[in-house]
Amino acid sequence: MAAAALFEPLKLGSLVLKNRVIMSAMTRNRAIPTNVPNDFMTEYYRQRAGAGLIISEGTLWSTVPGLWNTTQVEAWKKITSAVHAEGGFIFAQLWHLGRTAHPDLPEHKASGKPVYGPSAIAAAGGKFRQLPGEPGYVTPIAIDDPMKIVAEFKHAAINAKAAGFDGVEVHGAMGYIIHQFLDNSANKRTDKWGGSPENRARFPLEVLKALIEVVGADKVGIKLAPCGGPNDMGMPLEDTLATYKYFVTEVNKLGIAYILFLRYYAMIDPAGRGTEHDVLDTYKPLIKAPTLVFGNGGFQPPEAATAVAEGKMDAAVFGLPFIANPDLPKRIRTGKELNLQFDFPSLYNHSGDEESVKKGFVDYPVAVYD
Repeated sequence: MAAAALFEPLKLGSLVLKNRVIMSAMTRNRAIPTNVPNDFMTEYYRQRAGAGLIISEGTLWSTVPGLWNTTQVEAWKKITSAVHAEGGFIFAQLWHLGRTAHPDLPEHKASGKPVYGPSAIAAAGGKFRQLPGEPGYVTPIAIDDPMKIVAEFKHAAINAKAAGFDGVEVHGAMGYIIHQFLDNSANKRTDKWGGSPENRARFPLEVLKALIEVVGADKVGIKLAPCGGPNDMGMPLEDTLATYKYFVTEVNKLGIAYILFLRYYAMIDPAGRGTEHDVLDTYKPLIKAPTLVFGNGGFQPPEAATAVAEGKMDAAVFGLPFIANPDLPKRIRTGKELNLQFDFPSLYNHSGDEESVKKGFVDYPVAVYD
């Protein structure tokens, strides 16, 4: 059948994935009233454990589940156990906002730290729905020693391991801290952490090395968005190619589990900052085993299956389709139509009561199978 390539088992480090239909990290803002995972989230991930691999939502932000204290670790254990009981695997996405944080967010106030970035350059725009007046981005403080943030990533990986995750993914896309260091529009440093592609790649490489120390190279992945776009990111094509070809080559030397490429698509580039190019064709030839290549960004199952069959990527990462189709892999495998009736207002918003938290989260139906 047309989708057969998506259902070949895939060896990911020491894991053998049952299929190549990967669930993307997606912020859902359901960790209420605090940043502790709850029973709704346990059900949400359990429902979707048919994925070859689940990548958790990023572990930061208001009403997003954290990984910085023991209470959160214990709550995540329920989720990882539920996924494992269904025969699935789950990686924790580690997310640092960098300059896209806001000093008035409760979590940021509690940290006792300022908003950091590679340089004192604010991103354009921004809209913090959680704060009165919906303020925009602030000018960050240039971090004096980026190794301080490397230590925070390492601490999160230690907690992820304790919580029972099968591995960790570094969020290196969408204009957050890793992306900021790589992009010369956000990183104007003149020390060893800025300037050349080699220097701008130093921080994310140090993060990866720290995580490898904790969980092992075969349990580390990274998500990249070379095309830029979101959160005021984007370099000219010449700079983009020089930066990412160098970085991807160096990452490959570490032997990590996978590199996930978010390809260009207009929905996430409303300001037109992106530099469109074919990320799979451009960077996959630089990547050798054991590191796998995942593709993400608006793939529909037929296109994804063709790309896997042709060797353009090893697995397909789906975001929105997994929200309205908790049984997405089975629907694809059996040829069932996908549910396209998304409740878009409920992606991030809820009033805090039980019914509104469930709405558009754990109440999407599975298909009827013979």
